[in-house]
Amino acid sequence: MRWQRKDYIGNAPETARKLIGSILVHETPEGILKGRITECEAYGGFLDGKPDDAAHCYKGMTERTKAMFDIGGHVYIYLIYGMYLCMNVVCGPAGTGSGVLLRAIQPLEGIEIMKKNRPCAKGRLLTAGPARLTIAMGIDKTMYGMDLTSGPLYIESGNEPVEVECTPRINIDYAENGRTFPWRFVLKGSPWVSR
Repeated sequence: MRWQRKDYIGNAPETARKLIGSILVHETPEGILKGRITECEAYGGFLDGKPDDAAHCYKGMTERTKAMFDIGGHVYIYLIYGMYLCMNVVCGPAGTGSGVLLRAIQPLEGIEIMKKNRPCAKGRLLTAGPARLTIAMGIDKTMYGMDLTSGPLYIESGNEPVEVECTPRINIDYAENGRTFPWRFVLKGSPWVSR
């Protein structure tokens, strides 16, 4: 079942935990691509009274981050290293400024299309990593701000119960507060996670 608006309205850590085991779907002209979300990170808000200074929305709304301040259920896409795109699921009420970075998926459907999108990738490297995920799934910058409740890119509920592990987020050593927040969520035992 496709997630509805209400499914995205929790705070970022709550939404991130719920996303583990859910299915990311992209209906493309070449076919349907599906992957089980196995790793994600929450961004925005506070923990123990400390603001999340690792979040792009930490300093307020900018032209780059305005999608993060939309109502939950939209897409925030940004560029890293000047060449790769990462996808966030916006969550919370409008004006909140929070999202969940999708870090990895386990391919389920449309795997040959994913391999065509990433022809040199082997094994888990096909979709384990935020930029690898977006390339394999055919997610591009035109999807910035897209509504996940009505477009060709959306989230479906998973069918199986899952066990979720929490750790500090990775690659955010610049953040004074946020680098210790335990807001990285991983599907326990899955090999389909970034390293």
